[in-house]
Amino acid sequence: MQIKPDIIIISRTDSIGDVVLTLPMCGAIKEYFPKCKIIFLGNTYTLPVLKACTFVDEAIDWWTLKNLPEKAQIEEINRLNADCFIHVFPNKHLAQLIYKTKIKYRIATNRRIYNLFSCNKLVNLTRKNTNLHESQLNLKLLAPFGINIQPELKEISKWYGLEKIRESSKAKAFIKENKINVILHPKSKGSAREWGLQNFNSLIRLLPNKIYNIIISGTEEEGKMFRNELVINNEDITDVSGKLTLEEFISLISYADVMVAASTGPLHIAAALGKKAIGLFAPMRPIFPTRWAPLGSDAHFLVKSSNCNDCKKGSICHCIMEIEAKEVFQIIKNA
Repeated sequence: MQIKPDIIIISRTDSIGDVVLTLPMCGAIKEYFPKCKIIFLGNTYTLPVLKACTFVDEAIDWWTLKNLPEKAQIEEINRLNADCFIHVFPNKHLAQLIYKTKIKYRIATNRRIYNLFSCNKLVNLTRKNTNLHESQLNLKLLAPFGINIQPELKEISKWYGLEKIRESSKAKAFIKENKINVILHPKSKGSAREWGLQNFNSLIRLLPNKIYNIIISGTEEEGKMFRNELVINNEDITDVSGKLTLEEFISLISYADVMVAASTGPLHIAAALGKKAIGLFAPMRPIFPTRWAPLGSDAHFLVKSSNCNDCKKGSICHCIMEIEAKEVFQIIKNA
C-alpha cells in the first residue's frame, strides 16, 4: 500500500556531510507531496544546515531529546503529530523509542535485526559494496511513498534547497570582492583521509596573490594542528579556523568562489551551494568518490586510480597524497 504522508520525520543523527546528502530526500518529498510537512531530526551541530534548507519545515535536536526521560521523549515525539518516521541513519535506541510512539508508519532498511521488530515499512537496501552514491541510496527509502526513483547524480542537486542562508557581516569581512576567494579546508576531524598539509602548502604557492584571496578554515583544534605548518603568514591568506560558528561558516562559503577539501561536510555544503567544490578522495571502498563525491553544478573530485592496499589499515593514505597540487590548481584556474 502506497503511503500518502501528512507529516514526516526524517532522522539523520550523524555528521554534516551525511546530513547534506540526505537533504535531497526532503526536496523529492516536496516535489511529490507539496503539502507534506517535513521535520528533520538531527544533532545540535547540524541544525544550522537544516535551518538553511527550504524543504525542511522544522528541525529538532536529537541530543537535547535523548537526554530527557523516556516518557518525556515519547511525549515530545507524539507532540509533533507525525504519521511517518524515516530512519536514514541506523540507531537502535531511536528505533525502539519510535516503536513506542503513536507514529503509524516507521520506515527503515531490512538490514538491522532491531528494525524487523520496531519498524513496519522495511526497504530492501544495503549500503555495503554498492556502486550507488549516498544520496541515491537515501532516496530509495522513499519507496513506501511510491517514490521509486534513481535519478542521475547531476539531477540530485536541484533537491538540496540550501536557500535560506543568513547574511553575516563577520563572514563577509573575510571576502575580497576584487579577487577569486578560495577556501582551503585541510583537516577533516578524522572523518576522511586527508590530502596532507604539504600538498596544501604546494597549492598555496601556486595561487598568485594578485588573483586569489586564500581563506584557511577549520575548527580551533584543527587550527592548532596546521597553523605552524601552513604558509599563512601572508596578507592575502586569512586563517578563520575557530573564528566562525557553523551558521557564519555557511555564509562564508556562500560568499566564496572555490572550496578545496577532503570528503567533509564543508565540501558538500559548497557543492550544494553551487560553488566550485573540489573534493580530494582516496580510492578504496566505502570512502571512494563513487559513494561520497560532492554533487553540484560545479562540483569536482580528484582520486588516484589504485587498489590502495597499503592504505586500508591506517589513517594516512599515500594514494590521496599522490594527487598533485597542479591538478587542483588546474580546476581552480577555470573558476
